[in-house]
Amino acid sequence: MSRSGSTTRDRTARSRRGKGTERPVADRHATRRTTPRRPPAPVTSIAGRRRGRPRGRRRRALQLGGALAAIAVVAWLLLAGPVLAVRAVHVDGLVTLPAEQVQEAAGIGSGTPLLRVDVAAAETRVARLPQVASVEVTRDWPDSVVITVVERVPVAVVGEPGRRSLVDADGVLFDMVTGETPDGVVPLEVAAPGPDDPATRAGIAAIASLPADVRVQVGAAAAASPDDITLTLADGTVVRWGDASESRAKSAALVGLVEQIRTGGLEPAGTIDVSTPDAVVLR
Repeated sequence: MSRSGSTTRDRTARSRRGKGTERPVADRHATRRTTPRRPPAPVTSIAGRRRGRPRGRRRRALQLGGALAAIAVVAWLLLAGPVLAVRAVHVDGLVTLPAEQVQEAAGIGSGTPLLRVDVAAAETRVARLPQVASVEVTRDWPDSVVITVVERVPVAVVGEPGRRSLVDADGVLFDMVTGETPDGVVPLEVAAPGPDDPATRAGIAAIASLPADVRVQVGAAAAASPDDITLTLADGTVVRWGDASESRAKSAALVGLVEQIRTGGLEPAGTIDVSTPDAVVLR
């Protein structure tokens, strides 16, 4: 036992523990050298940040200006430019009307940008032509307009020779006739011809109900009143029609009788009364 109060065994044990845990100086230096160091992050000064902001704003302003310029160019091409302008006006559905007359009535000038063509106004102007029953005006991209017309179909002619007018199935007087009437157009005698005249409408209803092959055999028609309609066939046979009611049934009865007379199944009659289609009378 020593003077300090520790034995030789104790000093020997402390010495061994120290030797087992202490790292050599060289190893500590090697560990510090092999650990990688991160490069310092770049530091932007406040003044630099402020200088970068106007550049971004200028870039966005240039982009916005370019977009607005492109929109302006497109708008000019559509509304005022010559690229999408009218170069031709086509008219479809004509039977008797000249195409030039329809084009003139439409009033669509060559060179007008398609988007600026007022199709509704053009339809209104063409519809004023008496021969037109309906009309549709459409844009045909990129450079033309199409006018589709449905003309009135005459079923009768009214008035005195030299001042006769064609009448369609609605009773509308739409065209003057100076020479021969078209085939299938029946001369109709009424006191006051017109679409608002009940006698005219009744006579037109009777004539329009006849099929085309029978209508051409009708030489004349008369409507003394809405309840007193008569037809005269080309061979002189008088057909008493009565009023305009049941015109389809009366037409079917007359067609059957005419066919039987033609084939010899019935004797010709001077008068055929179809005013009551279920009980036809021949005299």
